[in-house]
Amino acid sequence: MLSRLFRRLFLDGLAALHAAGRLAFFGDLAPLGEKSAFDAALAPLRRSEWVVYAKKPFAGPPAVLAYLSRYTHRVAISNSRLIALDEKGVSFKWKDYRIKDPDRLKTMTLAAHEFIRRFLLHVLPSGFHRIRHYGLFSGALRADNIERARQLLAAAQAALQRPHAEADSRAEDVSPARRCPCCGGRMIIVETFEGPRAWRSPSRTPIRIDSS
Repeated sequence: MLSRLFRRLFLDGLAALHAAGRLAFFGDLAPLGEKSAFDAALAPLRRSEWVVYAKKPFAGPPAVLAYLSRYTHRVAISNSRLIALDEKGVSFKWKDYRIKDPDRLKTMTLAAHEFIRRFLLHVLPSGFHRIRHYGLFSGALRADNIERARQLLAAAQAALQRPHAEADSRAEDVSPARRCPCCGGRMIIVETFEGPRAWRSPSRTPIRIDSS
């Protein structure tokens, strides 16, 4: 089902781009500019079975999420990595993660159109928004920061549980009349309101007003 769904979406997308005039063909492929020729070229692809290849990641799902988050939570390239722009192209710094020493920072120069092509691969589609992480969730030490925060929160939670335990022990001696029906703790009476009074009809005795 996944292969057939991907096949339909991919080919329908190609047909929509061709109908909108956004596909250009040159050389031997120039005849595909005609709709009939393009549809004839896509017809065999609609009948063939497509293979969707997927395998379990070596480091597990967290590694996949960490890899994808580098594209959804960061910009394509920061200004500090740009070095020069001239007739040769765009020069920028990149990091070779296979090298562990400080010399892993290298320089690359690409033609302007190739640099723009790679840059646009990291631009989000319309309607998507980037998520910015800051504070505990920013930087390379976020895993250590989060673990430290969890340890502190666990200590604070243990400290909070002690007063509650003491309050519960004291609540055992409270009489049922003074026990809270919700939590079972000691109920403190702050104010008592009188109950509703019986309604009385107005007096039939006329009121005499003396204005002398």
